[in-house]
Amino acid sequence: MATPGGFVSPNTVKAARADRAGRRARLRHARHTSRWERAVTQMHARGLADANASVTPGTSVESNSTVPPTSGAMASGYTSSNVVAEARKYLGGNPTGRGSLWCARFMNMVLQHSGYRGTGSDMASSFAKYGQRISGPQVGAIAVMSRGRRGGHVGIITGIDAKGNPIMISGNSGNRVRELPVSRGRIYAYVMPTS
Repeated sequence: MATPGGFVSPNTVKAARADRAGRRARLRHARHTSRWERAVTQMHARGLADANASVTPGTSVESNSTVPPTSGAMASGYTSSNVVAEARKYLGGNPTGRGSLWCARFMNMVLQHSGYRGTGSDMASSFAKYGQRISGPQVGAIAVMSRGRRGGHVGIITGIDAKGNPIMISGNSGNRVRELPVSRGRIYAYVMPTS
């Protein structure tokens, strides 16, 4: 309120500032929410939201062929969510005890603790020929990627970020287990675990 001399009371200034701050906070929240909603909508549109790969009974699938993503439970009775949950138990640590080259060992350990067989190899590229090949990222899928001249890397897909890049938990990422988005262009194979 303005006083007769044209001055604004200090309480009015404080109230106006608080109102502006509240509006800014609501706008930030709305922007964050809309990014999240866009990402969730994209995942649903691509069939990626908590989906597992499955193969129609009676269908013959070679071990290295591509299976289009579909929803439903896997024939083994396990779900990909138990693999993701198992991998998340180790975030921030190194459960393998190795000092280097342990992403594939971590992946094999997570698979074994989740009731799946692994590749038994310490090479990330061994997962490119493992399980059932699928055409794109799905929650619970194993992603195999190149690291240029430094070999490969492997991890488990946990979601998709707002830019469409897969989010992955992997071992030996900064010498610990981390969950980070990765460039989809680096991934050359997606496979679903098999028992």
